Amino acid sequence: MRSVRRFAVVAVVAVVLAHLLDGWAWVHLTRDGVYEQDRGRMFRIVGYLPVWLLLGAALYLQTRDRRRGLLVALVPAAGGLAAEVLKLLLRRERPAPHDGAYVFRSFLERPFSTSGLALPSSHSLVAMSGAFILCRLYPRAWPVWILFGAGCALTRVQARAHFLSDVTVAAVAAWVVVELCWRRWSEAEGMGDRAPG
Repeated sequence: MRSVRRFAVVAVVAVVLAHLLDGWAWVHLTRDGVYEQDRGRMFRIVGYLPVWLLLGAALYLQTRDRRRGLLVALVPAAGGLAAEVLKLLLRRERPAPHDGAYVFRSFLERPFSTSGLALPSSHSLVAMSGAFILCRLYPRAWPVWILFGAGCALTRVQARAHFLSDVTVAAVAAWVVVELCWRRWSEAEGMGDRAPG
């Protein structure tokens, strides 16, 4: 219970701080043509769900470990679904069309469309869900996994596709998705807090 409270405090502080820094990030973190460079394209693709589905399939084919393959494929998919649901609830639009201003779409306007909505970032939530589940499965390589997820989030801000707070909320939501999936999977498999396999 203490770890849940600690996470909640850290998450709230991170989201509030990100909102306070949105204006600064909008001006100072922009990088024109970020996706015209290999590094930017590499980080963006980490937030593309089919990459995770293929990685999960490859992991299964290589190891015959169905549980790990499913976790790597399906946890980012759960993250992507969470992003779409949260967008429909929070309804903040992308920053670029509004020159960095917060604009919220009415619930009466396209109530079931996430097109043009940005909070949270779907790419970032998929990428961070994948990164966090890999941290659970292969903890010694955690710096690499976090670099991939954070790199995806940073490029979304650099491209002005998202506010800093969009990607921060995505990271917090990804952590929650991974914890829920991990606990559910661990209980179903009778593993406690151990890695599957």
